[in-house]
Amino acid sequence: MNNLTVVVLAAGGGTRMKSKRMKVLHELGGRSMIGHVLSAVQAMEPHRVVAVVGHQRDEVTAHIHAMLPDCVVAVQDTLDGTGGAVRVAMEALPTTSGTVVVAYGDTPLLQGETLVRFAAEHEAAQRAVSILGGVVADPFGYGRIIRNVDGEVQAIVEEKDATPEQREVREINSGILAFDAAFLSAALPRLTNDNAKGEFYLTQLVQIARDDGLHVGAHLVDDVQQTEGANDRAQLAALGAELNRRIVTRWMRDGVTVMDPATTWIDADVVLAEDVTILPGTQLLGATVVAEDAVIGPDCTLKDCEIGAGARVVRTHGELAVIGGGATVGPWSYLRPGTQLGAGGKIGAFVETKNAVIGDGAKVPHLSYVGDAEIGEGTNIGAGTVFANYDGVQKHRTTVGKHARTASNNTFVAPVEIGDGAATGAGTVVRRNVPPGALAVSTGPQRIIEGWAARRRAGTPQAEAAAAALAAAETGAQPESQPESQPAGEPAGDPARRDDGDTGG
Repeated sequence: MNNLTVVVLAAGGGTRMKSKRMKVLHELGGRSMIGHVLSAVQAMEPHRVVAVVGHQRDEVTAHIHAMLPDCVVAVQDTLDGTGGAVRVAMEALPTTSGTVVVAYGDTPLLQGETLVRFAAEHEAAQRAVSILGGVVADPFGYGRIIRNVDGEVQAIVEEKDATPEQREVREINSGILAFDAAFLSAALPRLTNDNAKGEFYLTQLVQIARDDGLHVGAHLVDDVQQTEGANDRAQLAALGAELNRRIVTRWMRDGVTVMDPATTWIDADVVLAEDVTILPGTQLLGATVVAEDAVIGPDCTLKDCEIGAGARVVRTHGELAVIGGGATVGPWSYLRPGTQLGAGGKIGAFVETKNAVIGDGAKVPHLSYVGDAEIGEGTNIGAGTVFANYDGVQKHRTTVGKHARTASNNTFVAPVEIGDGAATGAGTVVRRNVPPGALAVSTGPQRIIEGWAARRRAGTPQAEAAAAALAAAETGAQPESQPESQPAGEPAGDPARRDDGDTGG
């Protein structure tokens, strides 16, 4: 098929979508509807592709060219039917040799191999017109393929123009047609609009070819659902669910374990290796790539992420993030764009990261925000740490060296550097660089102010609880009760509590 032209019709407004967005730009499976069609068309390796646009032509054209820069775009100013649309396409890119295949921009389940087989059969049979069709249980709404007593294709009759007898026919036209280019160029001017809708039907070319004594045939596919279009959002959702079912099924057959296919969503451009395990409630979106033996889920949403071999990601939302092999993430982690976690590293519970490079074996175990930072290999970041990266005008970076140990409730005020093997004390606010191997402590020594509750909170439950505890201490007895809101703490001045020892995990 060296001389193959494909025409994609995408001019209709799709008013039943009730949307500001053009119908063919609505998405499912990580691509627009027309994006799925163009992907199928590219499998044919056509010599030329022409897209016919109408409504929102600028937006649709830009979207098409982002996928297929060499696509020729033709504008159908008057929406006068499929025949008029193909006439516009042929005027934009005249051709009188080879094959012309006409497809539709709202059939997202269409597969490339189906189009390849269809065009190959059309050329091998040397037909003037070939119809991609099938047999369905309920043909309502479709054009019917009408055959003569010898079984030869005689015509296509649209639903509104069909007789009661013709409406009983279950062999339908999908709308996807293949033509001999010379016949198409000569026959398009012969189309008429003498029908219920006053439009130029491309399917009238079947009758014209028969009247000219030319060969017409149908290529029937078992999987007619591939050719279904979406006219409203309910149909779009149904096609999206069917597309996802097909994608998930294909990955399971390719060696991926999907524990609950009903709650797993995988976009068309996602790539999964063998022995990946996907747990319930997981969405893998965009261009996400997951390496072998990784376990994703439950309850994860990852978009445009790269997951290394053997990594484990639990209850995490991530976008444009890279997770190294053997690393662990979650639960309840938020990986924003620019996050890179090294091999064997850890991002734990309630941690948010953004534009952060976390080295091999480094850990941010819990309750922290790491933004605009670089953390060296083997370093541990204590619980409750905040990388203060924004001064109200600009973002600044923090660098933490290799095998450093930072304590709980630290704040790193960027730009600042913590050297290799350095440490920080609990509650420290780091505003100046910390040399390698040094300990940074910004908190003062603990002070005990006796009798503060009695003087400053007299008459409150707090003061009463303190008085009862002091009285009990004098007599060696236990106080009768203690308010639930006042849990017992560690003894004041406990020598086990050290500013440089509370790393928080």
